[in-house]
Amino acid sequence: MTINFKKSYKFAVKSASYITLFSAALITVLLYFFAEISVSFIAIFSISLFVFSFFVLQYRVEHFIYRRVKKIYDDVSLLESASLRNKPITTDMATLTREVQKFARDKKIEIETLRVREEYRREFMGNVSHELKTPLFTVQGYLLTLLDGAMSDKTLRKKYLQRAEKGVERLVYIVQDLDMIAKLELGDLNLNHTKFNIIEVIQNVFDMLEMKADNKGIMLMFDMKYLKPIMVFGDRDKIQQVVTNLVVNSIKYGEENGTTEVSVEDLVNNKVIVRIKDNGEGIEQQHISRLFERFYRVDRSGARTVGGSGLGLAIVKHIIEGHDEKMYVESTYGEGSEFSFTLEKTK
Repeated sequence: MTINFKKSYKFAVKSASYITLFSAALITVLLYFFAEISVSFIAIFSISLFVFSFFVLQYRVEHFIYRRVKKIYDDVSLLESASLRNKPITTDMATLTREVQKFARDKKIEIETLRVREEYRREFMGNVSHELKTPLFTVQGYLLTLLDGAMSDKTLRKKYLQRAEKGVERLVYIVQDLDMIAKLELGDLNLNHTKFNIIEVIQNVFDMLEMKADNKGIMLMFDMKYLKPIMVFGDRDKIQQVVTNLVVNSIKYGEENGTTEVSVEDLVNNKVIVRIKDNGEGIEQQHISRLFERFYRVDRSGARTVGGSGLGLAIVKHIIEGHDEKMYVESTYGEGSEFSFTLEKTK
């Protein structure tokens, strides 16, 4: 019958054997010289045994721990932890414990990040599929109806072709926004910074969206009459796109026969803040933190009654951050929302 000692028992047996052999040899030598046990004999024996035991145990413990700690490092290195792999191996238990705990925390954060990204990827792919599928099926439906015999009716043919064209326009709009968001996320902004009058840009947006606002009876207005230009520094075209997207959103989600009010206020450190405020239905607080995600919609039912690509706010966020500026949202559910962003003011 074989006895399976634990590794620590084997370590203890070997260490005790070394000390026993040394003690026996030392006593033999001392008895040879002293012939009898005396105070000197006891003192020399005690000191010699202590010194020998100290170095043997120190060496054995270091060697024992080192081999096992090295195995931990080797096992951990398989997980490609650069922070552990590039450090010298330590036998200090406190240091080792801190390193392993830090490694475990980092891995936990990494796994959680990957899980969130995977969930976001699945949601994103589902949203892209839904956004493209709706206009595609619309176009396909009208074309199939025409091919099945409606082509002979000139009035019906024109109406269906016009509706199919709107579906194609929405597809093009979505693809263009996807292309733009991809470039923005890669840092391909190509900003052309110039001095321009932000009041003039806002007025241009009002003129462009006037008919769209009139369809819902929404009045586009400034909070006051701006008699002097307010000069800012940035990419005029990109900032006009930001204002356009925000005003379009205020029209989409604003109250019929309501208002969209824009104001420009001075801030500290040569900054201005542009505010776009509506009196629509507002946004519940749990949705605000995700408003700037691609395709995220407050209405989770899947309805697309308001149209659009679902990328407008994501594009706005990237453009403003590309200017090293800040974007803000304030909303009270049932009362309305206010989107605002900062710009560098210049003379």
